[in-house]
Amino acid sequence: MKLLVVAEHNHKALAASTLNTISAASALAKAQASHPSAPQVLELHVLVAGHQAEQAANQAARCQGVHQVWLADGPAHAEPIAEALASQALHLIHTLDPALASDASAGHKADGLRAVVLPSSTMGKNLAPRLAAMLNVAAISDITKVISHDTFERPIYAGNVISTVQSIDPVLVVTARTTAFEAVVSGAEPAAIAAVQAVDPAVLSRFVSQALSKSERPELSSAKVVVSGGRALGSAEQYQAVLTPLADKLGAALGASRAAVDAGYAPNDYQVGQTGKVVAPNLYIAIGMSGAIQHLAGMKDSKVIVAINKDPDAPIFQVADYGLVADLFEVVPQLTEKI
Repeated sequence: MKLLVVAEHNHKALAASTLNTISAASALAKAQASHPSAPQVLELHVLVAGHQAEQAANQAARCQGVHQVWLADGPAHAEPIAEALASQALHLIHTLDPALASDASAGHKADGLRAVVLPSSTMGKNLAPRLAAMLNVAAISDITKVISHDTFERPIYAGNVISTVQSIDPVLVVTARTTAFEAVVSGAEPAAIAAVQAVDPAVLSRFVSQALSKSERPELSSAKVVVSGGRALGSAEQYQAVLTPLADKLGAALGASRAAVDAGYAPNDYQVGQTGKVVAPNLYIAIGMSGAIQHLAGMKDSKVIVAINKDPDAPIFQVADYGLVADLFEVVPQLTEKI
């Protein structure tokens, strides 16, 4: 039986989210292996669809637990277009399990495809429902724990409730919350890499352009330390003046609450929360944040949370490991000076 991970990458290297997703797929493979009707062999496959993406494929091949890497290399995948990637993934699925092309119940076969696992990122959230519809199955999003071969935990209501969901579909299509799974490590022996035909589908959408923000700081989703600011900072100038020196000394990424982003203090890609990015750094410093439910949903899995707020009743203190009730404009510069 086979499990397929669709890799997220920049053609040169895998995204950090892919390493966590492979770990989630490995957990699912172990759960599948413990099922009474499990086959003798469970294979973990990875699809790398890109253009001149051999380096990303080589990195995927070195990930522990990976049995086979499929490289679909062609101009159609030079830019991230969900329709093209969905067609490519479906083509590989039919290659791995030809019976699925005509009968979705063929996923029950011992040598068939059991699951497709994607990161719960923009790419994964864009691709999973398309792929699930093509396979005529339900998509299960944002899993945080594998309970059994067909049962998972996932957060709902901004993380205030953890639901347990069970699938009756023969083929699973799931996205994994990457902060809930440790990144996979390199294995001793690289897996085999095979080429698969790059599908060039006729799609209605086309890539026009993208505007990427460049920064010397770590990427927010994968940073080990995050310094985040809220609306209490008062302005974009104060946001930069107070947080930037502290982040520079800690080698941290900068984050912000939705209120701060909406007020124009920080760009959209700094937003942490239910409608922003989900982070789980080793250290999260929340400065001038009240701790709205929507924000907590994006950062409460951080290893250590430090909160600075002058309101002693702020909800952020309920999840913080360390809290300081003080004026941020006084204590943050002092903290920065002491580091």
